[in-house]
Amino acid sequence: MNARVVAGRYEMATLIGQGGMGQVWTAYDQRLGRRVAVKLLRPDKMAADTGAEDMRRRFIRECRVTAQVNHPGLVTVHDAGSDGDELFLIMQYVEGTDLAAHFTTHAPYPWQWAASVAAQLCAVLAAVHAVPIVHRDLKPRNVMVKPDGTVLVLDLGVASVIDTDTTRLTHTGSVIGSPAYMAPEQVMGGAVGPYTDLYALGVVLHELLSGTVPFPGATALGVLHRHLYEPPMPVRRIRPEIPETLEALVLRLLAKDPQHRPAGAQEVYEALAPLLPTRGVVGAPGSGSAGTPLDPTRPFLRPHAPWPDRATAPPSAPLPPPKPEHVPARRPDVAAAVDEAKRLLGEGSITQAVDILGGILPAAAAEHGERSPVVRILRKQYATTLMDDGQYRRALPELRRLADDRAAEAGPGDPQTLQFRYDAAQCLEQLGEAGAALEEYRAVLPYYEGTGQPGGDQSRAFDIRHRIGHLLLAVGDHAAAQQQLQYLLYDAERVYGPYHPLPVELRRGLDRRQQFRGGTTRRK
Repeated sequence: MNARVVAGRYEMATLIGQGGMGQVWTAYDQRLGRRVAVKLLRPDKMAADTGAEDMRRRFIRECRVTAQVNHPGLVTVHDAGSDGDELFLIMQYVEGTDLAAHFTTHAPYPWQWAASVAAQLCAVLAAVHAVPIVHRDLKPRNVMVKPDGTVLVLDLGVASVIDTDTTRLTHTGSVIGSPAYMAPEQVMGGAVGPYTDLYALGVVLHELLSGTVPFPGATALGVLHRHLYEPPMPVRRIRPEIPETLEALVLRLLAKDPQHRPAGAQEVYEALAPLLPTRGVVGAPGSGSAGTPLDPTRPFLRPHAPWPDRATAPPSAPLPPPKPEHVPARRPDVAAAVDEAKRLLGEGSITQAVDILGGILPAAAAEHGERSPVVRILRKQYATTLMDDGQYRRALPELRRLADDRAAEAGPGDPQTLQFRYDAAQCLEQLGEAGAALEEYRAVLPYYEGTGQPGGDQSRAFDIRHRIGHLLLAVGDHAAAQQQLQYLLYDAERVYGPYHPLPVELRRGLDRRQQFRGGTTRRK
C-alpha cells in the first residue's frame, strides 16, 4: 500500500499523535529529503459554528501571522495549507519528549528544573507576545524537551483557529480547550491577552513543583469553576524545600484578576533569574552590557533570557538598504508603488504589500506633504494592511495619527475619525492592553449610539458593547460584565429577535457563566 503524500510533497510515515480534531505524523519532505512533522486538522471537527472555507482562511492567516515569530524556542513551521478535506501544518521534526512525559518520568520534579523550564518558556512568550500572539493553550503536552535540555513550544496560534471562544461547550457538554490550564477570563469567555498565557504558565509551574495541577476535578465544569472561585494551594505546603520566592511567583501568576499578575514574561524571567544556575556577572570587564543587540557575550551571561527590547514597537516602516555613494538617489515613484501594493494585495501577498507601503510613506510625505490627501490615503491603506497582516503594534501609531489629524479637521464625531479610533481600540485589544481598549471603546460608543451626535450606528454600537463586556471579564470585573452583557441581550433581542446570531451567542455565554456559578440562566 502506497503511503499518502500530502500537498504532493510530504510522504506520511508514522502516526505519533491523535486527538478529536486531528493527527500528528512523521513524514519525509520528498523535495528536500528531510524528516518533518505533519499536523492534520479537520475543519468540520474544529468549530461547528464556522464554515469549512472560513476555517481554512482563518487557518492560513494565523499561520502567516505566527510565521513572523523567529525564536529558537519555537518549532519552525515550514509550510501550511489544505489537502482534500484537511488542513495541514508542516513543522520541524524535533527529537525529544513532551514536558508531560518528562515530568512523569522524573517525579518528583526538581524545583531547579521547573524554574529552568519556566525561564525558557518566558523567553518564548516574550517574543510571541511582542507580535502580538496569544498562545491560548500553553500546557505540558504543547512543550517539548530536547535531549540537550532546551525547551520548544508547539501549536502556536492553533488554539485561536480551533475556536476563538476556547471554552465553548459542545452539544455533548464537553469543553473545547484544556480546562486544567485555562485562565479565569478565558473560562468566562472574556478577551484574552498575554496575561492569559502567564496564568497558564503559572499552572504549568505549579504542576511541575507540586505534582498536580492547582485545580484538578472529575468534570470539565468542575475544574473551570475552581479556576474562578478557589485559591490555589501554596506549593511549599507540599514541598517545603521550594524557595519562598518561587512559591510567591506561582501565586502571582495564578491571580484571578489579570491586573494582579506579573506585567509580562520579562518580569517573570527576572523573578526566576536568581534561582537559575549562574553563568556570569552582567557588566563584568569585557562582558559588554549583555542587554544590547549583537552582544556576543549575552548568550553566556543571560542564557535563554527574553530580549528586553521585545516589548518595544518596531519602526513604522522598514529602513531602506544603504545606497552606494556613487549611485545617485532616484526619486521614488509613489503611484507605481501604490499600484504594486494593490496588485500584491489582490494576490494575497499581504506581507510584501506592507513592506512596500511602509517603505514609500516617508518619500510620499517628503514629496507631497504630510497632510496631503495622497499621503493620508497611503497611510490609511498601510494601517489597514498592517491590521490584515496581524501587525497590530505597528498599526496602532498609524491609526492614532490618522484619528488625530481627522478629528482636528472634521471633529471627534466624524465617521472616519470614529473608524480610526475603533480600529485603534481593536489593536489595543489584540495587544492585550485591556484597560486602554476599554477606555477607547467607551469613548466612541456614545457617537455610535447617537448620543454623541445625531444619527448613530446600532450594529456597531452593539459590537462595541459586546467587546466592552468581554474586556470587563478580562480585567476581572465580572459583575459589571454580567450587567453589560445582560442589557445587551435585552436590546439585541428587541431589535433582532431571539434567534439572531448575536442574541444566541450572548445567551450561550450568559448560560455558561451561570453554570459556573451553580445555577441556570433565566430565559426570556
